[in-house]
Amino acid sequence: MTPVTAALWAAAILMGLQGSSSFPDSRVDLSSKNLSSVPRDLPRKAESINLSCNHIQQLHGGDFKNTPLLRFLNISWNNLKDIDEETFLDTPLLKDLDLSHNGLRNLSGQQYLLHTENLLVLNLAFNKFLTMTLGSEFSSLVKLETLALGAQNISLGDFKNIAKVKLRTLTLSLENKPWSYTAGSLIDVQAQRLQIALTGSRILDHDLFADALSLFAEVELMNLRSGFKDLSEQLIERVETLTSHLYLTNIYISWKDLTDSVNILLHTSITHLRVSDVTMYNMPFQETNVTQTSKMKSFTAREAVVKEFFFSQEAVYNFFINMPVESLAMVEMPAIHMTCPKSHSPILQLDFSNCALSDSIFSRVEGEEILECEKLDNVRKLNLVGNNLRSFQMLSKRVQYMKSLQHLDLSLNSLVYDGLLECFWPPNITNMTLSSNGLTGSVFKCLPKATENLDLQNNQVSVIPSSILKLGNLSSLNLNSNRLRDLPVCTGFPLLSELLLKSNSLHAPSVNKLESCPELKTLDVSYNPFTCTCVLRSFISLGIKSKRRSHTGIKLLSWPKDYYCTYPEAVRDFSLKDISISEVSCNVGLLAAAILGPAVIVMIAIVTLCHHLDVPWYMGMIWQWTRAKHRARMRQVRPEDLLGVEFHAFVSYSQHDADWVHNSLLPNLEGPAGGLQICHHEKSFVPGKTIIENIIACLEKSRRSVFVLSANFVKSEWCHYELYFASHQRLAWGPDSIVLVLLEPLPQYLIPSKYNQLKSMMGRHTYLEWPQERAKHMLFWANFRAALQADLPNAPVTHEEE
Repeated sequence: MTPVTAALWAAAILMGLQGSSSFPDSRVDLSSKNLSSVPRDLPRKAESINLSCNHIQQLHGGDFKNTPLLRFLNISWNNLKDIDEETFLDTPLLKDLDLSHNGLRNLSGQQYLLHTENLLVLNLAFNKFLTMTLGSEFSSLVKLETLALGAQNISLGDFKNIAKVKLRTLTLSLENKPWSYTAGSLIDVQAQRLQIALTGSRILDHDLFADALSLFAEVELMNLRSGFKDLSEQLIERVETLTSHLYLTNIYISWKDLTDSVNILLHTSITHLRVSDVTMYNMPFQETNVTQTSKMKSFTAREAVVKEFFFSQEAVYNFFINMPVESLAMVEMPAIHMTCPKSHSPILQLDFSNCALSDSIFSRVEGEEILECEKLDNVRKLNLVGNNLRSFQMLSKRVQYMKSLQHLDLSLNSLVYDGLLECFWPPNITNMTLSSNGLTGSVFKCLPKATENLDLQNNQVSVIPSSILKLGNLSSLNLNSNRLRDLPVCTGFPLLSELLLKSNSLHAPSVNKLESCPELKTLDVSYNPFTCTCVLRSFISLGIKSKRRSHTGIKLLSWPKDYYCTYPEAVRDFSLKDISISEVSCNVGLLAAAILGPAVIVMIAIVTLCHHLDVPWYMGMIWQWTRAKHRARMRQVRPEDLLGVEFHAFVSYSQHDADWVHNSLLPNLEGPAGGLQICHHEKSFVPGKTIIENIIACLEKSRRSVFVLSANFVKSEWCHYELYFASHQRLAWGPDSIVLVLLEPLPQYLIPSKYNQLKSMMGRHTYLEWPQERAKHMLFWANFRAALQADLPNAPVTHEEE
């Protein structure tokens, strides 16, 4: 299939998919089935039929009588020689017809077109037409937008029957056969774009190219392999042309021919040049000059391939970056660097998306000094999507002198920022797209202060820190597909009007935080794992209010269809609007009034009865007995049983929670603060031993095992091993040998099935929960130390004790 045919068919299918139904019977693919005729059992609901690459020689009236909904038909690459004039009598909705690569012979005898008045796309290229004379039946195609043709001879008057048809695109396929064109033959054509597709090594006809430049606003030359010098000379002769957009597609060209052609085009009236799918050879080893005056507005290069390995990449980059255009795009290319212009550039828009650019972009090294680019101060829009950019802070230095920059797109890179170094963004950036990177909450310390629209979707933001730069102009913030656990506070962006938080980790959004967002009008919290308990009542109320016509507050997007309960299991997948959480069950005052009143009466009755029956005395006895039993059981751990035990506890945790362990847990348990000996893998694992051997050794030397539970813990394979071995040790030390610390909420449904022992322990034993409130931390550590306290005969001697 030629590029022209493929492009036309792809465009047709795309349009068809937008309008056709989604039922399987609507699209029928019978290509390459060795068919000699149209099948009689085509589905009646068929809207798209592909019969290409078969052996069909003739279409008859009634072939498609059972497909009245047919819109798209591809019968290319058959051996069609004849089409009955009533073939399409029963397909009034037909929009796209591909008859290319067949054996049709007479463009004046296509009578079947009289019944295809709704056609938008017609492809008759690569048949056996000797002349391009279109029959009168073509005049009935008043809705036609795209027409592809090919013939050996094009003469004056050939297109008079489509003179009133306003085409969007006319494609002329020039086959590799004896071929002639009469000057002025295209004068009857009304089309926005003319595509000229060459085959083989054919050279573009001089008169055809002259007419193309005189009659069409857009001209596309496809499959050029030679003749560039003749085209350049012809362009020099015609400085003024009707053509404003010139497209060169699928070309094979030397560097000299390319740069010569570009320099000539810069002196013509053509304002937009696009070169795509280009293969270049004879690449330069030294600088190539580019003209510095031009009427051209934009230059685009897409999917360029270089045949040589050894050439001056800097010379290539310098040629393009120094072009005197307003918009420069080099996309989907293997470019690893882009240089800085030699003088102040007139470029307003730069697009280097889907290349291989690194953090050194625009900079140069002189000696040991890195010099930043100061010549792109007119650039207003910069697109660097899909490159190899890694340092967010470094990139701010690369663009710091682009004083006019307003729109910056850095999505689909590998950007990170640790919050340590200062950023140097230019002052006028208002729109910033940073989606699909590796940025965390620290990015809010490195943003342009004038930012109005910020897109951070699909990153690693779990919290917006309180110490951020104030973004006083920020109106739209997109944080979809991150890791946020609650709604952010708007103290850093007082003018925020749109907040998007779809697909995060919000279990129970704190609606009261929205009070800090006085200008907020639009909020999206859909597709989050909501916990449908009392804490969610205010959020559900917000959603219900947002759907009322009289509501003038915050509009909750996608409510209620994309808001579902994840927990508890009893209401899993229930829509939030269908959840009823009574006020009595959530209001402490009402609940106390409903329960404490009767409870007080019952308590008074019980106390009175106990007093009369002398129950306190019996209870005192039972308590004394219980305490004695408890002391006896504690005395069963003799000193000799603790031989070999060196640590009060072995701490097991996920590496993702290491910051909390090192910054909070160890300082409060070890040393002067806690006085305990703690074993953990970073300090106590012995090099040379296997991880399993180290785990077992640490468990044997520790009186108890502490497990720091979180969502990261249950994803760790090594944490699973440590829990498994500790559970066996519990048989020897007793149930108090394992202490569970819950670092974050961990619902049962998030724990994998292989952690059955953990589920069982959490169901039967009390565990310590890490409080978020700082005021509760002291009591937490006191209880934690008490749970681990024990006399160890073999505790390691610290330097202070020595």
